[in-house]
Amino acid sequence: MAEAILKKEEDSFTCPVCLDLLKDPVSIPCGHNFCMRCIEGCWDQRGVYSCPLCKDTFTPRPKIKKNALIAEMVETFMMTRIQASPISPSNAGLGDVECDVCTGRKLKAVKSCLECLVSYCETHYKAHNELIPGRKHKVIDATGQLQDRICSHHKKVFEIFCRTDQSCICYLCTMDKHKGHDTVTAAAEWTDKQRQLGQTQRRFQQRIQEREKELQELRKAVKTLKSSAQTAVEDSERIFTEMIRSIERRRSEVKELIRAQEKVEVSRAEGLLKRLEQEIAELKRRDAELEELSHTEDHIHFLKNFPSIRDSPHSKDFPNMTFNQSFSFEAMKESVCAVKVQLEEKLDDIFRQEVVRISAAVTNIQIIQSLEYADPELPVRRSNSKENLPSNMSEVQAVFPEPATREEFSQYSCHFTLDPNTAHRNLHLSEGNRRVERRDEVQSYPDHPERFDEMYQVLCRERVSGRCYWEVEWSRWVYISVSYKSISRKGRGNECGFGYNDQSWSLITSSSSSSFWHNNKETKLPLVASSRIGVYVDHRAGTLAFYSVSDTMTLVHRVQTTFTHTLYPGFGFGFGIAYVFGSSVKLL
Repeated sequence: MAEAILKKEEDSFTCPVCLDLLKDPVSIPCGHNFCMRCIEGCWDQRGVYSCPLCKDTFTPRPKIKKNALIAEMVETFMMTRIQASPISPSNAGLGDVECDVCTGRKLKAVKSCLECLVSYCETHYKAHNELIPGRKHKVIDATGQLQDRICSHHKKVFEIFCRTDQSCICYLCTMDKHKGHDTVTAAAEWTDKQRQLGQTQRRFQQRIQEREKELQELRKAVKTLKSSAQTAVEDSERIFTEMIRSIERRRSEVKELIRAQEKVEVSRAEGLLKRLEQEIAELKRRDAELEELSHTEDHIHFLKNFPSIRDSPHSKDFPNMTFNQSFSFEAMKESVCAVKVQLEEKLDDIFRQEVVRISAAVTNIQIIQSLEYADPELPVRRSNSKENLPSNMSEVQAVFPEPATREEFSQYSCHFTLDPNTAHRNLHLSEGNRRVERRDEVQSYPDHPERFDEMYQVLCRERVSGRCYWEVEWSRWVYISVSYKSISRKGRGNECGFGYNDQSWSLITSSSSSSFWHNNKETKLPLVASSRIGVYVDHRAGTLAFYSVSDTMTLVHRVQTTFTHTLYPGFGFGFGIAYVFGSSVKLL
């Protein structure tokens, strides 16, 4: 019942033009009520001032004003309807286009008129069509961007496409700004663009299929690569385990050999000890007899016993016994050390060559990094040509760049100790063979084939492998170097000096000058102000760099070359009296 009453009242307050509740209601001379905007719009369009309901005509155009009583009644009705009825399901929701004609609650628009520039709900769209029965406007599905379809200059609908300027225009634009341009109807251009879009879409679909195939192949390659790498790791672990076991067996054999030799020598020595102890006891016994005989005053007794005890047992009863007291196992130790060095160098050379070979092989694995399209409109490109692959290790190094900060360098820190067997006898080693000082007094080092006999130089025990970084603290006049182990040790010629041959590289620094030497060629350098030098070597990439280390790291000199053998850090001192004595280097 309440709904019927509301419906009847709603019909009383409905505008006959827009079919919605009266907005700014006015009464015309015939007594009918309309929205002010609706009746004025009708009169403006038709040019005839008549009532849309009873068709009464008025001359001149009536002056109309808002009917306050009707407006108050409409407002009262609206409040009653809001309190009595829930919101209609057809109300415009979030994201929907609202009807521009509805007042109060906004219904969802279904159509938009490109001439009226108004969006209509279903009811008002029917009223729109009834209002202009003899003339049809261009209508599209409801859109909230009607202004984007209208020419801002001529206020006309976009119906033409200008191919010259690639823009939508109205028909009036073809007569002024776009006159003489290549133009077609928007529908024709839409058809052409749809055809192009279809072609592009087919190309995309084809490329998607190609890329999906490449993706599957790449995944298969990655899986194969991982499986191969795992197999290689397991094989290398097995080989190294066998090598370790072989070395363990050799160690046991050497140990047994030493113990057997020890047993033989100790047994022989113990036999000699026993016989010596017996001889000493016999000698003491005879000495006692002689002592006793020397005190007798019985001439006859003395003369009878003297011949039997005067002969020494050393010459008669006991053979001459000798033992090599200088026997030691130093020769065995040196032999083992020599085997160790040879084995390390051989393994290092083999592994270095194999690592370079493996790195080159890995570099040549062609992995798809980006997509390449034939369509020139798309900017993405790729190339898997071998011409783009790194041709040498310096290009590979660009992929794994050199460290830039001290923290990054510290990741490659290596621990080195000085080798006493290589030190010149005027070099004093201390602090666990981590510091060397040039002194006047000669050190009591034993003879050794690896010792520098004329050059004031020393090498480290440990070799440089892969990437290594170390720091030294220096004073006075020093050579901070790296060298092959094959550098000559005898004499004072260039073949022995760090930096004066093709076997070594050396930074020579003092309080007054700095220079770099290799193969007897000098490169003048700025004075090194810091007493701390950092040395960085990338053996595979052939990089050698010296840095002055303080609060920051400053590059002193960098060398890019190819290292053909294992490197060892080394240090040397000059011959000038003013600088030599007291010069020192300390590994930090």
